[in-house]
Amino acid sequence: MRLSVDPERCYGSGDCAYRVPSVFTVVDGYGAVIPGREDGGGDPRVREAVEGCPSRAITLAEAPGTPAG
Repeated sequence: MRLSVDPERCYGSGDCAYRVPSVFTVVDGYGAVIPGREDGGGDPRVREAVEGCPSRAITLAEAPGTPAG
C-alpha cells in the first residue's frame, strides 16, 4: 500500500500527524507523508488517519507491481 497526501485538498488540520507522527508530518502548515514512510499503509493507525482526514486528502492505494489479492 502506498500513501500520499494531496496538497491541493489538505487544509492543514494536522490530524494525520497527531494520529501517526511516525508516518505523517506537517510541512508549511499542511499534512505530508514523511519521506521513506510512503509504504506505511499496513498500520491500522494509518488507516484510521486516512478515514479520519477531514479534507479527505490522504490516499492509500496499491503500490505499483503489487499482485492482486
